[in-house]
Amino acid sequence: MTGKPLRDVVAPDLDVLFCGINPSLTSAARGHHFARPGNRFWPALHLAGLTPRLLTPDEDAELPRHGLGVTNLVDRPTRTAAELTPEELRDGAAALTELVRTVRPRVLAVLGIGAFRTGFDRPRAALGRQDERIGGAVTWVVPNPSGLNAHYQLPDLARIYRQLRDGHG
Repeated sequence: MTGKPLRDVVAPDLDVLFCGINPSLTSAARGHHFARPGNRFWPALHLAGLTPRLLTPDEDAELPRHGLGVTNLVDRPTRTAAELTPEELRDGAAALTELVRTVRPRVLAVLGIGAFRTGFDRPRAALGRQDERIGGAVTWVVPNPSGLNAHYQLPDLARIYRQLRDGHG
């Protein structure tokens, strides 16, 4: 797709497709997912056993080798996700559903409960495995790994990401 500040890192039949809310300004400038210092995505993947070593943001293209992919709900980079409009989140949810139908991951992991609730019009959704599938994939909503999300620490994120791996049936 043209016009995206960050390309989707996807391949057919992934184990888990992670979907961030939108690129940070740092990630957009560097051209790699979760590039902002303090983001816990890469350490959480490794601690969860999803990657054999700690990858750096510059190595995001390596994810499909490990059965993983990454995309964003909204393409527009912002300082914080709070700058996004409900319309952007809803449009992003529709585009994400189509992407999931196309690449067919076993699990879709949306990284942010607020964005999921707004984008998919599920105001009462809770963290964890969802009752419905999106685009045919088992769907989980997990905490955002941004350093701005102080409610969840790295060990919490690693435990939750491990559940994606172990319970993505």
